[in-house]
Amino acid sequence: MSTPSERARMPSIRDVARLAGVSHQTVSRVLNDHPSIRPETKAKVLDAISVLDYRPNLAARALVTSKSNMLGILSATVGEFGPTSSIVGIEDAAREEGYSVSTLNLSATTPEAIGSALRQLAREQVDGIVVLAPQVRAFHVLRGMSADIPFVSLQTASGSDGVSLSADQVAGARTATEHLIGLGHSDIIHIAGPQDWIEAESRMRGYLDALREADLPTFPPIRGDWTADFGYFAGQELSRRRDFTAVFVANDQMAIGLMHGFRDSGIRVPEDVSVVGFDDIPVAAHVAPTLSTVHQDFPELGRRAVRILLAQIRGEAVPEFGPLQTTLRTRESSAPR
Repeated sequence: MSTPSERARMPSIRDVARLAGVSHQTVSRVLNDHPSIRPETKAKVLDAISVLDYRPNLAARALVTSKSNMLGILSATVGEFGPTSSIVGIEDAAREEGYSVSTLNLSATTPEAIGSALRQLAREQVDGIVVLAPQVRAFHVLRGMSADIPFVSLQTASGSDGVSLSADQVAGARTATEHLIGLGHSDIIHIAGPQDWIEAESRMRGYLDALREADLPTFPPIRGDWTADFGYFAGQELSRRRDFTAVFVANDQMAIGLMHGFRDSGIRVPEDVSVVGFDDIPVAAHVAPTLSTVHQDFPELGRRAVRILLAQIRGEAVPEFGPLQTTLRTRESSAPR
């Protein structure tokens, strides 16, 4: 009769070998998919692994295969809805391929902080890295590292040596602005994201393109920080000027704060001013008024990133994806002038 400690002991490779009637070296070859193993032998070993619920030691296996079966995620966008949703997609897709994920979230995006995080992922021997970083400088740091680790970025960044993947931010912003123009608005303000953020620049470009194509006047963009607090402050400040009838905001958090600031200042949305956001965060459909916004499929971006990264790791042809298309979700916050 086995003791409690024996029952609690995790099965070893020798237990698998004993049940399958083979040597532990043969079990190791099966685990590493060695071509010399006969199909019937492989079947017996796999059956034994299933019966015992054996879990190979990943660290030891990494020494043999030079692969850790781990992907790294470097996220410099803590708390943002989009990157968080993409991380869920990355983890799900990685798990389906037999990979685990190590995620490092950075509260600071200095070159020193980025470099330290990348070195930590290299020490963990990750096979590849997905970079969710808003600034081009993250890729400058990646290029400067001696570690030869494949990576893919979820932002379109000039100067990135890795494969970039993104939703079509410019087209989404253009669609949002054209929606306001189509409602009869000609004086449209833009509240942009921080100056060194890749998405902020792309969304501002789409806004400016739409105004230029419609031959409408442009206002200097107002630089925000992505937060609802800034949006609220902007709403109160903008209430003192009435030279606009619509606002395209670079993300939903700022747009929701903006509507709050307008409401507290006696400006009605959409009767006095129309507002359109970007990202389609879950709460956008539940604020008052409900927020018109640009929807992005963040989980799909994460899944595509894993497909690209694993192709690089395995030496396969890297799949080519065009920019993921965005869609406009029209709700109550935008109305005819």
